[in-house]
Amino acid sequence: MLPPALGSRSIYATRLGHQLVGDSREVLGLLDEGSVDLIVTSPPFALLREKSYGNKDQREYVDWLCEFGRAALPALKETGSFVVDLGGAYQRGRPVRSLYPWRVLLAFCDDLGYRLAEEFYWHNPAKLPSPIEWVNKRKIRVKDSVNTVWWFSKGDWPKADVRNVLAPYSERMKKLIADPESFYRPKDRPSGHDISSGFGTDNGGAIPPNLIQCPNTDSNSSYIRMCKALGRESHPARFPPDLPAFFIKLLTCPGDLVLDIFSGSNTTGRVCEDLDRRWISIEERRDYAALSGVRFMEDWAEGDARHAVEDMERGQSVDFARPAKSGQVLVAESRRSRSQRGRAHGDGAEMPLFAAGRRR
Repeated sequence: MLPPALGSRSIYATRLGHQLVGDSREVLGLLDEGSVDLIVTSPPFALLREKSYGNKDQREYVDWLCEFGRAALPALKETGSFVVDLGGAYQRGRPVRSLYPWRVLLAFCDDLGYRLAEEFYWHNPAKLPSPIEWVNKRKIRVKDSVNTVWWFSKGDWPKADVRNVLAPYSERMKKLIADPESFYRPKDRPSGHDISSGFGTDNGGAIPPNLIQCPNTDSNSSYIRMCKALGRESHPARFPPDLPAFFIKLLTCPGDLVLDIFSGSNTTGRVCEDLDRRWISIEERRDYAALSGVRFMEDWAEGDARHAVEDMERGQSVDFARPAKSGQVLVAESRRSRSQRGRAHGDGAEMPLFAAGRRR
């Protein structure tokens, strides 16, 4: 169950999670200590141009983000992790990179007490060239297509299992496993590595690198299609589901609790629902939080989806899935169409973080 103090902030619930509206710093302080397994998030970046979703100035960004890191520490389990995706930026008026991602890294570790478990890099091959002045016009810099992703942990031994994120073997590796003796002989290599006969063992996949490559080309998902059908602008800064999914699978097990403290369009919540993780997503802007509910309306009629989003924007909350007496998961009834989906609750109604029954 959500803590009672958070019930009024929930604008919709699913079988496994809640979307909350509010300042994450306040919400984190209301969670039970040691209750969260993973925080995975992509905060507004410290860009030079102000964006509609409220990014911060580079000079104040580090202190601002540290406020959230400080608030998150008590809520994390001792084995918990905090994963943050940070995009790069240039200094104003100069073709010189900002160091803010690394200042965040140092502040989290030196000032707040987090550990850097490992650094990751997200390569988006579909990213457009930017900034225009240095890349397109003057042609003195190359396209910036890599984000830093810091995996922070609360302690030295965070929960993790690489076996949950193994990559498919290459065709050459498959041939090696099928006939190891034709490809190599166990011996010490000049590099000092001891290549034993176990190198040809089939372990179910290859250990992935800390470079995550996935394009951010979401243009025809159910979220985008529903936003267009409703005549609404989709969230302008969404990250691809594969990015949070990697860390959710690496750092949690089914039933664990995952938070996204800058949830935007709630990609993280949708991924958690699909992976059987409990989740809480927090978004300061009610309009973004309400519209994120369409991620759980794939098979809804347009009119029902419109009414549900409007209800949430007006301050009501919608229960997308609630347990029936038989234990089966029911899709909630709509306030305007009782035969359809989406039962609206008055502001302040508490909804369960879990719902008993089978997965929808």
